Amino acid sequence: MTENFNLYSKYYDLIYQDKNYLEETNYVSQTLKEFNPSTSEILELGCGSGNHAKFLSKEGFSLTGIDRSETMISEAKEKNIPNFTAHIGDITNFDLKKKFDSVISLFHVMSYLTKNEDLHACFQNTNKHLKNNGIFLFDCWFTPAVYHLKPESRVKQFENEEINVERRSKSIMDLSENTIDVHFDIQIEHKNSSEHSFLQENHLMRHFSLPEIEFFASQSGFKVLRCEELISRNEASFETWAVCFILQKTQEI
Repeated sequence: MTENFNLYSKYYDLIYQDKNYLEETNYVSQTLKEFNPSTSEILELGCGSGNHAKFLSKEGFSLTGIDRSETMISEAKEKNIPNFTAHIGDITNFDLKKKFDSVISLFHVMSYLTKNEDLHACFQNTNKHLKNNGIFLFDCWFTPAVYHLKPESRVKQFENEEINVERRSKSIMDLSENTIDVHFDIQIEHKNSSEHSFLQENHLMRHFSLPEIEFFASQSGFKVLRCEELISRNEASFETWAVCFILQKTQEI
């Protein structure tokens, strides 16, 4: 995952400029206040370039972010987000020597953990960094919807005053591993010079069912409080490609 995001972190905010970070963080803020009203310090796993942290900081939260990509962390630091500290680190193996009120992980970071041992390690580390009864909120791809909707090939275009970006995607499903290998062909046109750059990337993503998450939660000192669609809070269904899980720490491990 690090190599993927190092390649195009420079264009990351442009590619995802239409992502509704504000509504997503409003959802996170309201959910944390519902299940853990005393939340003031949040740990974000896979913080990327800090777009969620930017809005959560405005809500009065203090945030610590972890991401494996050095360039993503650099992008986040350049935004000078108040009450936000970013660290380079692996979400399956980290030790900040501190406990937080809540832990969040957004934009399907958990779906990059394609091996059982990696997801288990992440859940274990999250438990160790949470206070008693703390909340662990994350989104991921949802197995029933993935099988029902199936991945599609797509072409998307983006631009700003400096560059035009075209991204083509193709996906291959692996039924035995519950994964999808998403291949990106990215072409960048530099407007001032008319030069072109090309990137190719593969993102291997895993989708999860409710019973799977319940099992990993139970093995790591958590219980599942809710599984729903992000923002809308609609019940997870065959139409919900990505769902949000809200877990609560029930015991130390």
